[in-house]
Amino acid sequence: MAECNIDHGQDDVKKKLISQEEFLPDELAVKMHIYLKDIRSQEELNDIFHLLKKYDTASEEEREERNEKLRKYVAEIE
Repeated sequence: MAECNIDHGQDDVKKKLISQEEFLPDELAVKMHIYLKDIRSQEELNDIFHLLKKYDTASEEEREERNEKLRKYVAEIE
């Protein structure tokens, strides 16, 4: 993914999640919503935004790579 210098706010990330959640594994989408209820660092928000960006058009292999990165953020959520 290309480097981006734009800081994405918590609301932007939540909107991106909503726009892509039908393409995400259900469990991961639910955990991401829970994760984003708390205030997160700008670095985390930017990373998550770009993992979700154009998720729907990513190849299956690319989606799996992104899923693994997203799962690391939500690993502690039951």
